[in-house]
Amino acid sequence: MTLIRWILGRIIIFLDMIFSPKALNRDSVDQTKINKITNSYKLYQYHACPFCIKVRRFFKRESLNIDLVDAKQESYKQELIQNGGKQKVPCLKVELKNKPVRWIYESKDIIKFISKELKMR
Repeated sequence: MTLIRWILGRIIIFLDMIFSPKALNRDSVDQTKINKITNSYKLYQYHACPFCIKVRRFFKRESLNIDLVDAKQESYKQELIQNGGKQKVPCLKVELKNKPVRWIYESKDIIKFISKELKMR
């Protein structure tokens, strides 16, 4: 089973590279505003996870500069478990001033949250 997951993961990564979406072109003022919003976001992910790839593709299409961390690395894995509550990816960590840290799981919820935040600003 591990071998099958490894092979499928490599196929998914390869197809993602070939069919990578085009980034949205914004003027520099708008892109700076977007970067300011997203600089407090961090995505905990696995490189070959299909749901993580879905979120990363959304980031690329929308030209979002969000930190990506590998949740397989022990320090990030422990941070995700201790603070987020479970070892599940993708997970978006949102740290905003004067608000509690949010841990958003599920690719659809992450995309929905970011889309809503970008429309509000």
